[in-house]
Amino acid sequence: MKMTFRWYGEGYDPIPLQYIKQIPEMTGIMGVLSGKQAGEVWEEAEIGELIGGVNDAGLECEVIESVNVHEDIKLGLSTRDEYIENYNKSLENLAKFGVKVVVYNFMPVFDWLRTELAHVTDDGSNCLYYDHAQIEGMTPRDIVEITAKESGGLTLPGWEPERLERLDEVMRLYEDVDHNKMRDNYRYFLEGIIPTAEKVGIKMACHPDDPAWDLFGLPRIYRNRDDMDKIANLYDSQYNGFCICSGSLGSNPDNDVPAIFREFGERGLMNAAHVRNVKYLGPKKFHEAPHPSSTGDLDMFAIMEAIYDTNPDVHIRPDHGRMIWGETGRPGYPLYDRALGAVYLNGLWESIHKMKTRN
Repeated sequence: MKMTFRWYGEGYDPIPLQYIKQIPEMTGIMGVLSGKQAGEVWEEAEIGELIGGVNDAGLECEVIESVNVHEDIKLGLSTRDEYIENYNKSLENLAKFGVKVVVYNFMPVFDWLRTELAHVTDDGSNCLYYDHAQIEGMTPRDIVEITAKESGGLTLPGWEPERLERLDEVMRLYEDVDHNKMRDNYRYFLEGIIPTAEKVGIKMACHPDDPAWDLFGLPRIYRNRDDMDKIANLYDSQYNGFCICSGSLGSNPDNDVPAIFREFGERGLMNAAHVRNVKYLGPKKFHEAPHPSSTGDLDMFAIMEAIYDTNPDVHIRPDHGRMIWGETGRPGYPLYDRALGAVYLNGLWESIHKMKTRN
């Protein structure tokens, strides 16, 4: 297992690489070119600059996140072939710099979505929070404006202004796209990029919908175990795999999260993992909790044991964290609480290893 940290790049992330390096047993980052828009080619020079800087700080960058899929691909528009070609060029360029995994998602319009980005909890920290009852009283434009207002001026993944300029138009286009059509469009995308991924040796890792249900009438197709099985069957290849995210799938208490990790790890389709905890507050209502099992409703030991037993070499990272100790920054991506999460997960890993190897 390689413990990593999400980092948004120089000039985009307030956390210096040297601070990430100081987290015990942190091996590298899951990197991104934050200035790239969906559909653009990731050029060799800019990839080299990103990874070279990370390596100079004594860290690896073997996983890239957010090579975003253009909305025209998800919608199945006639322009999708151009964007698929660009995606393949990006994969080819990333492979030249030792990238082994690309994490992406196939969420329509919105990436992860919360109704509050700085919900104050009983201990005075603040965290990401979701209440579906609030969503039902909002329009898509409302949630965009709330997210922009609460982001502290920092761009959030999946909420880049460029992607949302055409919000009203794109929402109208999705009126003719149901779950089956969305899966058909996903199959077309996979048929276009997985042969390239196999050729260059990059495993694709699709991230779940977050939260794990439909929103604003949009068809979301990675919400549970059965959705994952359908995605795996769209293109039979270990390069068509998953970034299994405990918090995203765990937003729905009907999902047996440890069992999902174990099944898809055994099937060789756990290509990356995000590990975090959530606290249920009611139907479709939750806030993001500290990583330890006792602070939320997910069994973190069982999740880490499933990873250990089925894919011990996978890259994982602590996911969203709270703002604690007076820290400010990008909502969901602080230094301190994610560092605590990484240390906790490494502690579980050491305990599991010693239990499994005890004579």
